[in-house]
Amino acid sequence: MIDPADAAQLETLLRKHHIQLKHGLGQNFLVDPEIRDRAAEAAGLTGSDEVLEVGAGVGTLTIALAPHCKRWVAVEFDKRFMRPLRSVVGEYANVQVVEADILKYDVGAAFPAGGEIVAGNIPYNLTGGLIRKLLDAAPRPKRLSLVVQKEVAERWTAATGASLSTVAVQVFAVARLGFTIPAAAFTPEPRVDSALVTLEVRDRPAVDVADMNSFFRLVEAVFQFRRKQLGNALGMMNGLGSTAAGLRLRGLGIAPERRAQTLSLLEWEAVYKAFAR
Repeated sequence: MIDPADAAQLETLLRKHHIQLKHGLGQNFLVDPEIRDRAAEAAGLTGSDEVLEVGAGVGTLTIALAPHCKRWVAVEFDKRFMRPLRSVVGEYANVQVVEADILKYDVGAAFPAGGEIVAGNIPYNLTGGLIRKLLDAAPRPKRLSLVVQKEVAERWTAATGASLSTVAVQVFAVARLGFTIPAAAFTPEPRVDSALVTLEVRDRPAVDVADMNSFFRLVEAVFQFRRKQLGNALGMMNGLGSTAAGLRLRGLGIAPERRAQTLSLLEWEAVYKAFAR
């Protein structure tokens, strides 16, 4: 059986199918079997699980995990990988290979009951859109186990809402940083290190708001003023002026001198309820 996590076997496979990897699509393949197997173990699969793999490539992660789950849907955007991917995973009857753009793929139709596990090595340019697609609306996955840029993983797992993406992730999931994966473990070698991050999806969002889209619009708007104090930012946004906004914040127990990146999720909820129009 071909193991694409072996650098020599991967090179042979790509050469056989006349494929050159494209940096623009974030095609950096993991070529360290030990690290690949650690990432596979972190997914925490059981025999009853259904899995959505994002960016299956030539099946590096697929062959390590597919034997341990009930059903595996491997989604890959680049049609050049269809033949090598099918040749690598061909012996697994539970694997379905899908050629699709994951941002347009109907996940709800593929997993109508939700509760699937999402796995994959995610290109940087996909992380924001993918997280919102998977988590914004029910039914949601049970768990996401993803290899992303280390900086992204650290942002998602920050202790406070360090960025808009931190809030977007932590509203829906408990994020845990797994382990760092050095750039040298990939081919072609990317400019930065990656990390394994696990998102355990919450049974219900961590904020209790009537309109989640409106909530995220407010959070995003405040982060446009991330260098300003909250009182000034909210005063400008709402036309209240900084003095009135500061008084309203103090009534919430939040110092108006603080900045957006210091707020906890419960503080974001309070700010939304006090300032949303």
